[in-house]
Amino acid sequence: MELTHHLEAGLREVVALFKFALEFISVLCVLLGTIATLQLFTKGLRSHLPIPFSQLRLRFGTWLAMALEFQLGADVLATTVAPTIDVLINLAAIAVIRTFLNYFLHKELENEKHETERQQLLTSATHNEIIDKDR
Repeated sequence: MELTHHLEAGLREVVALFKFALEFISVLCVLLGTIATLQLFTKGLRSHLPIPFSQLRLRFGTWLAMALEFQLGADVLATTVAPTIDVLINLAAIAVIRTFLNYFLHKELENEKHETERQQLLTSATHNEIIDKDR
């Protein structure tokens, strides 16, 4: 019986450590996403070319989606050592909210990506038409 208590205590410590690591990675994702987005923005400022807002959103949104995945993993891990009904209900609510956020974020990012690709194709086609007219 005492061995079981030691094993449970050890498991709690391991889970707490991994939970912290996943939360830390999530924070890093947000920080790196912010830096990457700011770099894209400043690149546009330096080149005097407008960076479409959709590209900025796409860059940052991708990092946010990744951060949400790590946060959800941390929450799931936390319930392995303390599966009380209150903790499970809390996890379910958080999982549903984060899943919806992630789903709609991915959907919006896909739309932004397709729109950006469409704009690039239109720009390329217009550019090619101008070149053809000059010939």
